[in-house]
Amino acid sequence: MLQSKTRWIVRSSNNEKITQLVDEIHVTPLVASLLVNRGLDNPEEARAFLFNEKQEFHDPYLLNDMDKAVIRIKKAVDAKEAILIFGDYDADGVTSTTVMMKTLQELGANVQFYIPNRFTEGYGPNEGAFRYAHEIGIALIITVDTGIAAIHEASVAKELGIDLIITDHHEPGPELPDAFAIVHPKLGEGSYPFAHLAGVGVAFKLAHGLLGEAPEHLLPFVAIGTIADLVPLKDENRLIVQKGLILLRETENVGLHALLKLAGVDQSSINEETVGFSLAPRINAAGRLDSADPAVYLLLEEDATRAEALAEDIEQLNKDRKELVNTISEEAIRMVEQSFPTKENSCLVIGKEGWNPGVIGIVASRLVEKFYRPTIVLSFDQEKGIAKGSARSIPGFDLFKNLSTCRDLLPHFGGHTMAAGMTLNLTDVDELRLRLNQLAQEQLNEEDLIPITHIDTEISLQDIHIEAIEEMNKLAPYGMDNPKPKVLIKEVNIESIRKIGSEQNHLKLILEHNGTSLDGVGFGLGSVCDHISPVSKVSVIGELSINEWNNRKKPQIFLQDLTIPSWQLFDSRGSKKLMQIANEVPAEQTKWIVFQEQWLAKIQKTLGSSEVLFISSPEVAEKLQLDHCHVVLIDLPPSKEILVRLFSGKKVSRIYAHFYKAESDYFSTIPTRDHFKWYYALLAKKGPFDLKKYGDTLAKHRGWTRATVDFMSQVFFELDFVTMDNGLITLNKSAGNHDLSESKTYQLKHAQLEIEKDLLFSSFHQLKDWFDQVFQETIQ
Repeated sequence: MLQSKTRWIVRSSNNEKITQLVDEIHVTPLVASLLVNRGLDNPEEARAFLFNEKQEFHDPYLLNDMDKAVIRIKKAVDAKEAILIFGDYDADGVTSTTVMMKTLQELGANVQFYIPNRFTEGYGPNEGAFRYAHEIGIALIITVDTGIAAIHEASVAKELGIDLIITDHHEPGPELPDAFAIVHPKLGEGSYPFAHLAGVGVAFKLAHGLLGEAPEHLLPFVAIGTIADLVPLKDENRLIVQKGLILLRETENVGLHALLKLAGVDQSSINEETVGFSLAPRINAAGRLDSADPAVYLLLEEDATRAEALAEDIEQLNKDRKELVNTISEEAIRMVEQSFPTKENSCLVIGKEGWNPGVIGIVASRLVEKFYRPTIVLSFDQEKGIAKGSARSIPGFDLFKNLSTCRDLLPHFGGHTMAAGMTLNLTDVDELRLRLNQLAQEQLNEEDLIPITHIDTEISLQDIHIEAIEEMNKLAPYGMDNPKPKVLIKEVNIESIRKIGSEQNHLKLILEHNGTSLDGVGFGLGSVCDHISPVSKVSVIGELSINEWNNRKKPQIFLQDLTIPSWQLFDSRGSKKLMQIANEVPAEQTKWIVFQEQWLAKIQKTLGSSEVLFISSPEVAEKLQLDHCHVVLIDLPPSKEILVRLFSGKKVSRIYAHFYKAESDYFSTIPTRDHFKWYYALLAKKGPFDLKKYGDTLAKHRGWTRATVDFMSQVFFELDFVTMDNGLITLNKSAGNHDLSESKTYQLKHAQLEIEKDLLFSSFHQLKDWFDQVFQETIQ
């Protein structure tokens, strides 16, 4: 048995609807099941999702206040009024600022941008920034990716005579800012058909309204921000990213070129993963550690030399960011383990002075990954008496909803169901922790706190082929609400398995079932190799892909987790030392068992542990609890009965069969009945026979061992066929009839030979079959 790392939840499929899609839109069963499980079970909807070349962007004027915003901005452009784009410091904010700057520059506006400093100003609009804008003559402020919670700042703008247009996508609170216009996809009583745009998506819609047509030349920036902000990749977001990725592969933007070069990315192969793991983190790095302004300047830059210099500065910030995240993560993990153990905390709220507020969101994500608890990580500022934090959650705990119940503690906060940011007084941190833990305990049960992996579909090896995977890739680009498909392959054979990589920390295997095989690679799963027995049937989950090598294409699976539901046998008979076994078996739930008391002390000393159990009898064996345990059988038992009583009716996880025996009789001469008959005739003919004097000669004459002669003599003695006196053996002519099997020595010898045959010298498969039969038996 091998436990999976997470709970696997396979989405239930409607086979009737799958068949309908296969027949009507002519896709493979794999793709049909993926579409149905994404809620695209209507043939027309499914066809539109897969083949959306003719899809158009929604009318921007369906957005709340779009008409007011467009009229006011065009008036400002025509009058050469000073306009300020007020952005945010993450990748969504940076690209939103870029899109709006480029749009207004195209219109000939008098425009500049302002992004607050994360460390000195914090998140969102602030009074100081607005007063600064007034001082430099700004007449119109347009927020992008921020502003929906700026109640006070909106009143300040009105007081200063500045018109404020808010474009945002974050959750609106119960009170809205008193702004000139608020362009937001969740306002306007649902008039806009898609409520899940990123901040840059809302900026793109405003650009669409201002320019009179969708500005597709800006889609590379819109795609980056949309992917980075983890909004659902469906409907209009899907169209944005699809078109944006195509244009990213062709873009001539010198800033993006410089960034891609430093990231080592081939521009022609850019996809959503390139953006999510290479471009977005670098754009984010500027605002995480310093000012986000250089990231905007990089995307606006038209001179290649200046772009390269900016990109190099950002690249260094990204390297610094990685080191900082690792350091803070290690400290945070220790803090949780020592001060806020997960057994007592259903929600983690931790903080420390000196933790960089620019990276604590990443740290919070790492803590959720490790501990699987809703997590808030705070950076303490003792001088100002405040804490700035980032939060990440797990399914079942709505961060925005729960933080909203703590508004009295949070003068500034905003976010979504799964992520949020906030500022609070240091004196309120303990109270926030207490309240959120109470809410988490009420809303999350024990099962909710076990990590989940959602699996799209179960598939057989026979259904995995190049054509199916190529068709599956039409579901891309992948992201939120359209994740890269995870498939389950259930209980298949392992054709081969080995560790790979310079540190042997990755796994390579070949799965097989009914003649069909599939290559699999598991990055970071190398250690699992020691816990998989070669004949086990394994279930795996992962992502399907096509491996192309030397112009040859083969399907493969990138393994993410695996499990073996049945018990496993590990064969170390005669091939491994105990310490080697000790290094391979799990530390927990392992029982070390000896059957010969003479080995107990030595084994305990070797293992450096007293957790070695001596099984002295079948009765002791039967009482031992072994369910879900890993059992190491160190030496050979005196009888098979003791093993039967040890395992019968129990559900062990694994058996490690070592079965040490100092000397084996299996390959020595075992006397047959003809051998006994000949020896009896010799004693009858020769009379008393001196074993001490002639025993070795007799053995040599017959080609036996001396032990064989002594064994037969002892059997005769026990059956009263002979008398023995100081080595002199004499036939007892008055002895009755007895079968050789009545001798205890004869019984023990044959029992031991039978044990060695079945347990020590059997093949792996024979031994596995023997144990399988034992597990099915019930001792009466």
